[in-house]
Amino acid sequence: MLTAVLHDFDRLVLEERPVPEPGPDDALVRIKSCGICATDYKAIKGIRRNVRFPLVPGHEPAGVVAAVGAHVRSVKEGDEVIVCPSGSCGYCHNCRMGNQHYCEHQYTTGGDGPEDVRPGSFAEYVVTGANTLFAKPAGVSFDAACQTEPLSGAWKGIVHYSEMRVGDDVVIIGTGGIGMYCLMVAKAAGAGRLIAVDVSDHALETARRLGATHTLNPKRDEVKSAVYEILPRGPDLVLEAAGPIEAVNLMVSLLRRGTHWNIFGITTHEKFVLDGGLMHFLEARMDSSFSTNPLAMENAIRLMERGVVNPEKVISHRFPLTEIAKAMEVMGTPGRNKVVINP
Repeated sequence: MLTAVLHDFDRLVLEERPVPEPGPDDALVRIKSCGICATDYKAIKGIRRNVRFPLVPGHEPAGVVAAVGAHVRSVKEGDEVIVCPSGSCGYCHNCRMGNQHYCEHQYTTGGDGPEDVRPGSFAEYVVTGANTLFAKPAGVSFDAACQTEPLSGAWKGIVHYSEMRVGDDVVIIGTGGIGMYCLMVAKAAGAGRLIAVDVSDHALETARRLGATHTLNPKRDEVKSAVYEILPRGPDLVLEAAGPIEAVNLMVSLLRRGTHWNIFGITTHEKFVLDGGLMHFLEARMDSSFSTNPLAMENAIRLMERGVVNPEKVISHRFPLTEIAKAMEVMGTPGRNKVVINP
């Protein structure tokens, strides 16, 4: 099978590998679509350094079951499926508490986080545990389905953790890929006024198309005063989906009494300062959210199946696996949204 293998930072090589055999509890999936996450791009370019080589990246796949292990009864050859990149044991304390993304024996296919990182889906086939597979609804395309994992993360952060309510005024800082999913989920969940903040006018134009009522660019707008001009009572929810520490500091500056705020995008170990007394009297509730779990995956699939959210609207570029180098070049440009590989 054709596979994209990262041998060192900025050395992603296309090579032939044997098609892997599924273990007794595994399934072999023929990849039809795989989204490129910013964390994939950062690993390939050396921006993210927690990488062990060689690595087959790619952790946002959807495809067709090609073979199953001897113990597998939940799926069969020919089933169209969505792959969750995070595998969990189902038996440890965290799994049984519903926090499978805290699993003590967790692995990932092509992603990062746990120690156990297995070959991912920038390839024609991937092997994973059958319990990571979800049925793809017939009316959902593979290109939409491959975005289930990031869409589920957006649902988990906004609806499940930050408990967004119908009519809430929401500010989303950062409208790259994950910010766009958050924006679509917030819109579908009944956001009142929905403000998108980004340094890219291209991203803000897409945010408008996807439902933002207002857009602000920190390069030319004084964001706090503009937000409070639009929302005189201040935002009900602020979500940081950008990554830089400056976005977190901006989020903190927007808080008023009772605001929910979610540290969603930053993954680097940087510090920001809070006034303890002010936070006490504001009663602003901080949440954070990473990864996904089966509950979030099922809810993301439901959003797509019922036509509430269509992730295909976020796609700007598609490439065959043979042109993955060109896809990575596009990932580094401002004029793109979601980039998808179709092996």
